[in-house]
Amino acid sequence: MRGNKYSFALWKLALLGAIDDYVAISSRELGTALEMSQQSASKRILELLDEKYIVRDLGARRQRIKITPKGVEELKKEYNEYRRIFELSDQVTVRGVVASGMGEGRYYICQEGYMKQFESILGFRPFEGTLNMVVDPEDVGKLDVIRSTTGNLVSGFTCDGRSFGDVIAYKAKIRNIDCAIVVPERSHYVDTIEIICQFHLRRTLGLNDGSKIEVKIDF
Repeated sequence: MRGNKYSFALWKLALLGAIDDYVAISSRELGTALEMSQQSASKRILELLDEKYIVRDLGARRQRIKITPKGVEELKKEYNEYRRIFELSDQVTVRGVVASGMGEGRYYICQEGYMKQFESILGFRPFEGTLNMVVDPEDVGKLDVIRSTTGNLVSGFTCDGRSFGDVIAYKAKIRNIDCAIVVPERSHYVDTIEIICQFHLRRTLGLNDGSKIEVKIDF
């Protein structure tokens, strides 16, 4: 894990437990772990502090270091890159259950600015609505991998004075029916995905809230 000069240091600190709590470690000890001099290790600590990847407590006896949420995200990016190399093909299966949404998906999908692009990029004009799926906990990590890839950009636009943001679409299949996962630029959902299709998937597949489904997503 040497994707950049910070990742290896963060990885070593994480192995010592610095994600969950402060760990006591001297510059000399970190230097040994990183195979560099104490002086270089001290510099690396200062760089990590400047980047806000770690926080440090200078106690009476020795320094203690903890990885920040930003540092954890950096590690996740590195991890997801390795997963793509060694574990995943160009398609991943995500499992979950059907859930009701707030109706926002229908409003956005119906915008002609999106519809025209969906038809051009995906090869179908979507039904005016989305199928919401809550992903099983063990598959949520796969979403991080998918979201870290490029996907198909559906560009944002302005209509009647209102701005609509970019959307990333990933081609997918449910029971051999072509569909797509759409991820709005402003989405904050961690375990929920929205699916579009030319068919009304609930009716076509006989789905209800709580129905278990599998989605095969290309990325």
